[in-house]
Amino acid sequence: MKKKLSCVLLIDDDKGINFIHHRVISNANCAEEIVIKKDGKEALKFLKTQVNGACPQPELIFLDINMPKMDGWEFLNEYSKLSNLEKGEIVLLMLTTSLNPDDIKQAEDNSNVDDFINKPLTPAMLQIILKKHFAEFF
Repeated sequence: MKKKLSCVLLIDDDKGINFIHHRVISNANCAEEIVIKKDGKEALKFLKTQVNGACPQPELIFLDINMPKMDGWEFLNEYSKLSNLEKGEIVLLMLTTSLNPDDIKQAEDNSNVDDFINKPLTPAMLQIILKKHFAEFF
């Protein structure tokens, strides 16, 4: 029997893309909750929010690069400063339309980034991600 992830966090300002990605994840029935934040600032606020002394700690984050207020790179810089209570054991994937080799290299060099993937997320891509990073669940 498959175990579901407790939470997947989508960080992207594009409503249409968020709709598609939410639907792909929902249809895969792999997460109890899918949270969408429009930029890095909203995402950091969510990750720092404590309820009964615990932070949300999603197991999987999909992060876009180009967003208003705080882009993906700025988010990663602030994310690296979070405490373990706020960070948890998270798999963080850059999910972007960027084909810029500098972005790919920067993602590869960032210890918080587990993979660099091009949008849009498809069911097949999601299955590969789940098997690669959450083999014990799927």
